[in-house]
Amino acid sequence: MFYGICHRYGIITVMSKPVILTGIRANNDLTIGNYFGAILPIIDMAKTRSDEFQINLFIPDLHSFTTPIDHSQLFDQILHNARLFVAAGLPLDNPSIYMYRQSFVPAHSELTWILDCFTGFGEMNRMVEFKDKSAKIGDDRVSVGLFNYPVLMAADILLYQAQYVPVGDDQRQHLEFARDIAGRFNNQLGDTFTVPEPVQGQHAFFGKDQGLRIKDLIDPTKKMSKSDDSARGVIFLGDDPAVAAKKVMGATTDDLAYIRFDPQNQPGISNLLQILALLQGRTVEEASADFEGQTSYGDFKAVVASEVEKFLTEFQTRLANVDQSVIMEKLEQSERDMNGTANATLLRAQQAVGLRQKD
Repeated sequence: MFYGICHRYGIITVMSKPVILTGIRANNDLTIGNYFGAILPIIDMAKTRSDEFQINLFIPDLHSFTTPIDHSQLFDQILHNARLFVAAGLPLDNPSIYMYRQSFVPAHSELTWILDCFTGFGEMNRMVEFKDKSAKIGDDRVSVGLFNYPVLMAADILLYQAQYVPVGDDQRQHLEFARDIAGRFNNQLGDTFTVPEPVQGQHAFFGKDQGLRIKDLIDPTKKMSKSDDSARGVIFLGDDPAVAAKKVMGATTDDLAYIRFDPQNQPGISNLLQILALLQGRTVEEASADFEGQTSYGDFKAVVASEVEKFLTEFQTRLANVDQSVIMEKLEQSERDMNGTANATLLRAQQAVGLRQKD
């Protein structure tokens, strides 16, 4: 059990359960790939693990503009994406699940600066995601925020003494950095942070993700991305269902006239089978069996398009019925609680570096 006493705010926080922390970027319209690959797994994890763990589901809004965005849309987009989680089944009445906006807990930014001063330039310069993103947007548009992103991510984790953080392959390096900076700080200045489990331990706890990956409809060799400049191959959760169905009908396939799951030789057909399987709650093998011996790609696409249209229609109806006042109440209560916990950890870090007097 972790007890945090924060004299600065007169708050005593108690975390009686170990913490699982996860989040999803706040900006950009989310896709069905995000829905099946991130939102549903997060909700399922929260439901199944909340008896034993505190679930910190945070909206990392400060991370949202490490690359250029439309700032006029950000606040509304944050709330919209919170509504998406509720429409997808997140139980707001579960007291072990906390949902909060990163920027409403100022300790994230304050701890980041402290950790910055224990981070080497070379460490950040070796981050693969920084190299990839900066290459895409151009040197003249690369921000210090993008360069510094992993330090803020480390603060996101360490503030809550989180042991488990489900990460994808693109975040492995950042998790290892969080472990490194926590261990370095603890070794130099005394035990302050819980060191998260390594990637291998995360996979052992959550299970190595073997989930299906939805690909772009036009270029099925790359993943369906919410940040893709072209929307022709992307199905957004906010798409008009009929428009999304047309996107499916225009999906890239091949000239083999054979409907089977073979990602290497038939990436387009395999991608559509993945989408169909996820929408129907079946395995790819079960979905493929329905089309054994069939050669008409048009008929096959029509089935997938119909399922996509049905899914979006039903999901958007649920989304329209979400009560935003209930979400705001959950956010504000969670943010009050998380400020107490985060400030307690920040105080310990401040005491360790000499900014505050030790008890």
